[in-house]
Amino acid sequence: MKLAKYRLTIRPTSNLSLPPYKGSTFRGGFGHALRRVMCVNRGETCEKCPLVKGCVYTYIFETTPRQALDETPEDTHLPHPFIIEPPMNEKRHYSRDDNLDLHLLLIGQAIDYAPYFIFAFEELGRIGIGKDRGKYRIESVTNIGCGKETLIYDGNSHIKDSPQVIDRTDVQNEASQLDHHRITLRFLTPTRIKYKGKLTKDLNFEVLMRNLLRRSSWLAEVHCDEKWDMDYKGLINRAKEQVTTTYSDLWWHDWERYSQRQDKKLKMGGFIGEITFEGELTEFLLFLKLGEYLHIGKGTVYGLGKYEIVRG
Repeated sequence: MKLAKYRLTIRPTSNLSLPPYKGSTFRGGFGHALRRVMCVNRGETCEKCPLVKGCVYTYIFETTPRQALDETPEDTHLPHPFIIEPPMNEKRHYSRDDNLDLHLLLIGQAIDYAPYFIFAFEELGRIGIGKDRGKYRIESVTNIGCGKETLIYDGNSHIKDSPQVIDRTDVQNEASQLDHHRITLRFLTPTRIKYKGKLTKDLNFEVLMRNLLRRSSWLAEVHCDEKWDMDYKGLINRAKEQVTTTYSDLWWHDWERYSQRQDKKLKMGGFIGEITFEGELTEFLLFLKLGEYLHIGKGTVYGLGKYEIVRG
């Protein structure tokens, strides 16, 4: 699996009015802008378009089973190959004197489409975003990877190719430095994990690993052309038997987002806070570290399910 992370620094050119949690606003605006700049057949739905198989917009934003794996059932929900991480503060109003940083994670094949992402975010700035359709420009785009940052776009120049990527070896090296017997996770954005068909904040290590393994292996197979050969059942059983929760301070955080497709507000609550696990963690550390990049649960494309591993 290969990942590439970017920081987009945005400078408002008019006043911006944004909700406290900005991830869904930028995700919705990005999708609209990407389709606007990419679509050559605007009168048709994506399903009826003859160009759908080679369409960048459809691959990025509406990945279908047919594009991914021929044997995938039609009703399977496939993970998108990107994550938008909004600013962690709840600031709502930005003037021309402010900067705003977005982080963007691209996964597998989507890394090749980085210029399309940047161009779509530029187009969104021209269209406008938020309550009053405030405008902005991209001041810079920085590629972040393994302790090194590289400016790839300054708002005027051509976008530099060959980004620094984070691969499995990099993640394994980071994971090897973690405590093999005790780990604390701090959930920073609302995390929506389902257990037995219902959203829950009663997290245990087995439920955590089920979700991490499902998400990371799906992303690897669909977007990185990797089919992991692992004993999933054995891993889940050992997660249940070998690791226990020794501390939990998770609480439910409610928020709403507006859905343009459904023309209504949707409740998108999830848990945040800290939880500590102890036990024999060695074989799980790679997936825990990978999850720090990939997030977990529902709504990850607009930054939900973000956690960090607490050091020290």
